[in-house]
Amino acid sequence: MKASPLAISLVLLYASELTGATRLKLYGRPAPRHVGGVLGRRASVVGNTSVGDLGDVQYNTDITLGGQNFSVQIDTGSSDLWVTGNVPNAKNTGKSTKVQYAVDAVEGSILTAPLEFAGYKVEDQAFLNVPPSSAGTGLIGLGPNVGSRVKDALGSSDSAGDPVLDRIFRQNTSTPNYITVLLGRLRDPTDPPTGELTVGEMLPGYESVTSQPKLPVSTVSSSNSANQHWQILLDADGIIGPAGNNVIDQFNVQTAVSSTSNNKQLTVVLDTGYSLPQVPPRVAEAFYKDVPGASLVTRSELNGQVWQIPCDKEVNVTFKFSGVSFPIHRLDTNLDLNLTDSSGKAVCVGAFQPMDPQDDATYDVIFGMAFLRNAYTYINFGDFVDGSTAATADPYVQMLPTTNDTAEAHADFIKVRGNSPWTPSDATLGERLKARLPLIIGLAAAGGVLILIGLGVFCCWRRNKRQRTTFFRPTYQPLHDPAPPEAHDLHLVNNNNSGYHRPPYSNPWDARY
Repeated sequence: MKASPLAISLVLLYASELTGATRLKLYGRPAPRHVGGVLGRRASVVGNTSVGDLGDVQYNTDITLGGQNFSVQIDTGSSDLWVTGNVPNAKNTGKSTKVQYAVDAVEGSILTAPLEFAGYKVEDQAFLNVPPSSAGTGLIGLGPNVGSRVKDALGSSDSAGDPVLDRIFRQNTSTPNYITVLLGRLRDPTDPPTGELTVGEMLPGYESVTSQPKLPVSTVSSSNSANQHWQILLDADGIIGPAGNNVIDQFNVQTAVSSTSNNKQLTVVLDTGYSLPQVPPRVAEAFYKDVPGASLVTRSELNGQVWQIPCDKEVNVTFKFSGVSFPIHRLDTNLDLNLTDSSGKAVCVGAFQPMDPQDDATYDVIFGMAFLRNAYTYINFGDFVDGSTAATADPYVQMLPTTNDTAEAHADFIKVRGNSPWTPSDATLGERLKARLPLIIGLAAAGGVLILIGLGVFCCWRRNKRQRTTFFRPTYQPLHDPAPPEAHDLHLVNNNNSGYHRPPYSNPWDARY
């Protein structure tokens, strides 16, 4: 029987207390249940899953607020700081707000207090003080500031309401305005489940991330700015399935973002607070449908549909950004969340969960922890810092693949899960046609219309031709009509001995026409 991830003891590595430090240790731990449900993502990040207390890992770090230590989850998918429990030396602004998540929300009074984070100090950082469900916990948002509910509540004139990183970058002008994130993997026999977050500093050994392609952050319209995230474009051939197949092409995957010029390029949100990556249903189907024993099921604890698969099946997938491949570790494509099926048998789930497209979508995919554990991620804020000038460079992302040793990843999977080999296959002709059924129907309808138009034009042409033929009737006598009688004696008129003088030649048919 497999051990529950909840029973696994994780080593907690705490942040450096040195004033000049810019690096924070992250520690993975099973995600706790929060308030009346499970803490999901921002409401504007549309989807249908959050894992809760089933052994999923969330990534926490330590901050000091009002002199009190708090363990907070890092979240690049939101912008606000909130904590539970008493905060010494805090001041009440007299205002309150609510941060809405997919399956829950947090709300409370907006307070200010001295903050220490990543070696930086902010004297009067605004935060949301949430009634405690477990004191001493919270979340720090590392996303673009336009999504901040605290900032909206305090107004643009009060800089205390700006997100933490905006405050740090503005008061420390010599600090480059970027962060980097490296996440560990729970139950990885080779690497620890810890990670690191840096502010304005590179991790030693990962400096080559700056040589990777710069991926521009896609910006949304000002009217939809609350949906602004760290979002980038996947390559048009950027999803490689278990059979080494081009999933986007074979399954006719297209973006739901109307502003994207190439409909085969999907917009991807990078979100460290998100557990199961969200992908279009056809992508999840391409990954998991052929796994022996796989089934698409609805699980209430996962808030929607998910592919349920045997725990000992390796699923190999790769994503591409600007031509760079990011192989995904097998332990990240097939997740053990300590679940059982209806018969009580232990089962695992496909980490890439189907997500239906939304109206007026600003993204297609959310890459949470299961993807981000396979990349060292550099996020340059550019002019996404409040108060920055137009001269500041545009924000961008650079990523360095970290799961490059596929043999090691295979060995890790076998050591943890065992191995039951299976043979992936390309999409069948029927699956390819099914994926393109709307296009086929549209083309067939268009073809039918063109045929009808062509028949109409042909009929009109035939009718006009007949009318012209009647009007311009020829005067030649058909050959099968009998000749007039006088035509039979013409050979007699050439007898010179008869004294007969030949009259001028005339056509014997002339008298009749």
